[in-house]
Amino acid sequence: MRRMSPLFWPAAVSVSVVLAALVFRHALFVGFRRWTGHTEDNSLFLQAVRVPSILWCVVFGLFAMLEMTEVPPRLALQVQRVLVAAVIMSVTITVAGALSSLVAAASERHAIGVGVTGLARTSVRMTVMIVGTLVMLSSLGIAITPLLTALGIGGLAVALALQDTLSNLFAGMHLLADRPIRVGDYVRLSLEHVEGYVVDVGWRSTRIRMLQNNVVIVPNSKVAQSLITNYDLGETRVALSIGVGVSYEADPDHVERVLVDEATRAVGHIEGLLGDPPATARLIPGFGAYSLDFTLACWIARFTDQFAVQHELRKRVLKRLRAEGVEIPFPTAVHLARDC
Repeated sequence: MRRMSPLFWPAAVSVSVVLAALVFRHALFVGFRRWTGHTEDNSLFLQAVRVPSILWCVVFGLFAMLEMTEVPPRLALQVQRVLVAAVIMSVTITVAGALSSLVAAASERHAIGVGVTGLARTSVRMTVMIVGTLVMLSSLGIAITPLLTALGIGGLAVALALQDTLSNLFAGMHLLADRPIRVGDYVRLSLEHVEGYVVDVGWRSTRIRMLQNNVVIVPNSKVAQSLITNYDLGETRVALSIGVGVSYEADPDHVERVLVDEATRAVGHIEGLLGDPPATARLIPGFGAYSLDFTLACWIARFTDQFAVQHELRKRVLKRLRAEGVEIPFPTAVHLARDC
């Protein structure tokens, strides 16, 4: 009989270990699903570890093969270091991706003030990657202290060359820490014609979707320096004022009652119009050039509801004033003909 190869039994043991590890991996996945249930967070976690866990099973098999194979100690040590480094790097990538996805899911579910931003997810991912890389280099026997010193000196040179980029980066961190804006908020900046919903706060810029459905990309440093009006920070209700001018012949008390009554009746019929606090009507600004000027004040649920509410409420007020016989004056011009 031919002599069996010296690698046969180590290879057989390696394959057996890999198969056993895969079976154990499958059992762990099934048990984890049954124990925790089918939730979004669990699905994200299992999706993140599905592929790397196969690599870990293969590494276990290679470790078993290495233990049964007669190789020089120095070579065996180097191979072990490479395998450990591979496991550390795969774990790092897995943890970085899983934490990034979990942070996004948790912030969406619990409405965390930071919001789901590209900068927040990138910061989590980069922090885990940096720590994992340093641990991997240390496992390979590479001294990381001189490397950190070199990176510090090089980082100073890079910082001088990338002042604008770093300014936007730190401005983005300031926006995340101070939380003047969040993803989904409707904001208005002191910059010219910049108003809309915050789509994302990235590491360099903030994206704002305007009502025209255009996306405006503003550098973070500009956002941090501008005056920000956030209509969704704190209470989202907004007071809405509608001007109404009537004839000087109208009874002010009657006009006030009509305006308040019509705004009260419109609650529930006009989307976004609130009944609490109740609507009010005041003779303000007062005596106009050709009309008594009233201001009808009511409350709406969100800032962007003002357009539809004004449209519908003005139509209802106009019909009601006509039905009540209240005249709405308009300016007239009188042309005097002179004799030639």
